[in-house]
Amino acid sequence: MNNQTRKFFIYTRKSTDTEDRQVRSISDQLAELKELAVKEQIEVVDIFVEKQTAKAPGRPVFNEMLLRIEQNEASGILAWHPDRLARNSVDGGKIIYLLDTGKIAELKFPTFWCDTTPQGKFMLSIAFSQSKYYVDNLSENIKRGHRNKVKDGIWPQMSPLGYVNVKGAGIVPDENIAPLIKKTFEAYATGNFTLRQLHDKFNALGLSRKNGKVLSVSNYQQILRNPIFTGLMRYGGEIYEGKHKPIITKKLFDSVQEVMRRKSKPHSKGLKPFLYRGFFRCGECGCFITTEQQKGHNYLRCTKRKNPCLQKYVREEIITSQIKEEIKKVSLPLDWTNWMIEENRKDQSSEIQSSEIFSQKTKDEISLLDSKIEKLMNLYLENVLSLEEYRDSKNKLVNQKQLLKEKLSAFEKKSHNRFELTENFLKANIHMVELANEKTNEENLHLFKKVGSNFLIKDRTVLFEPRSAWRTLLDSGLFGGNSEQTALRADHIFASEPDFVFWRK
Repeated sequence: MNNQTRKFFIYTRKSTDTEDRQVRSISDQLAELKELAVKEQIEVVDIFVEKQTAKAPGRPVFNEMLLRIEQNEASGILAWHPDRLARNSVDGGKIIYLLDTGKIAELKFPTFWCDTTPQGKFMLSIAFSQSKYYVDNLSENIKRGHRNKVKDGIWPQMSPLGYVNVKGAGIVPDENIAPLIKKTFEAYATGNFTLRQLHDKFNALGLSRKNGKVLSVSNYQQILRNPIFTGLMRYGGEIYEGKHKPIITKKLFDSVQEVMRRKSKPHSKGLKPFLYRGFFRCGECGCFITTEQQKGHNYLRCTKRKNPCLQKYVREEIITSQIKEEIKKVSLPLDWTNWMIEENRKDQSSEIQSSEIFSQKTKDEISLLDSKIEKLMNLYLENVLSLEEYRDSKNKLVNQKQLLKEKLSAFEKKSHNRFELTENFLKANIHMVELANEKTNEENLHLFKKVGSNFLIKDRTVLFEPRSAWRTLLDSGLFGGNSEQTALRADHIFASEPDFVFWRK
């Protein structure tokens, strides 16, 4: 072919993908390719510059170049290396096909030989295959590295909204955004906000993506479903424990998931939003209790869909009144509650002193074991102990040390958590009394769900199974609310110490 008619395109590419970092920049490639064009007496028709990975087909600049080659604007390509042209089988196949059909007459590379002979095309296909193997292997290595990181409790990717990446520390809460993320969860957990309302309110407060763009409604849904804010990490469909600091509690996250599930249930058109729809089951046949409106009043009745049932209608306000009474039955008197909170804090203060003694004693034992392990090492180095004797003795000491560390960790968690749980329960009791006396029926229903389960209506009476500590209060009968019981429990000052210890437990 006459050198004067050799028309070429120059193609340069540098991936913006972090998995594919190139040694030579675009300017370096262009400088060498222009020098090669002068040396080979090649006419450069146009220069194509692309900043996109070649691991998948679909590069717009590359496709435009091939289209113009098919239109006979040029018959050759200048590139730094075959891996600049293709790292996937589709694009590599296109190049070889154009060589087969004669649309591409020549390929020139500064560091790679290629001609249109069968041997040349064979070597080119090997170069493309090697490039694809490099990308595939690199991707697999990165995935393996990510899996190892999450197993170690480290988030392997860019930090999610609410966190920032800190070198050597993984992800840490963003002091500006994390409080807004927490408030988002707290607001939705109340059940008073839709995702759209959440979007409007928190976007107005300045919550946005890391690039400054506004969050969409679907973004809020993704945030509320992401367990990473609780200290857990969802990766590859599995949940891992993370070492990063949580922004919210797991309890708050679970509450949000429950609200989301409840709001996502399809609602039949035309159904009125009755308060107790779908909440109770019949205590006789097990069918759901439905609500009907007759003459301005709401009545609850069994649907009777399974078997014949003899249960009768009951007015909604009667059920509401019973719920309030049941809440009072599992509520301590306010004066008892306040007194118990103060006594619990005194116990906690006393416990702290004894806890510190125990903790220090255990730490001293751990320190002593460290000294023994070090002495064993010295004895081995001085040939007093054989390698086998050293390993056996060391393993025993290491196991003892691990047991002590676990014992210390469990004790510290238990000693701090016990008093916190007690105070939370007592404070919740105050809130319960306030709700039963002053708040709306919806709030009382939400509270009723918290203290019990298996809600039934039988013989026009509410039945349920109280949870944990509330079961003790209900079974005692001391807090039923009649005058004799009120007088009996009114003055906690004269309550005996065993009585107080019993109720506190």
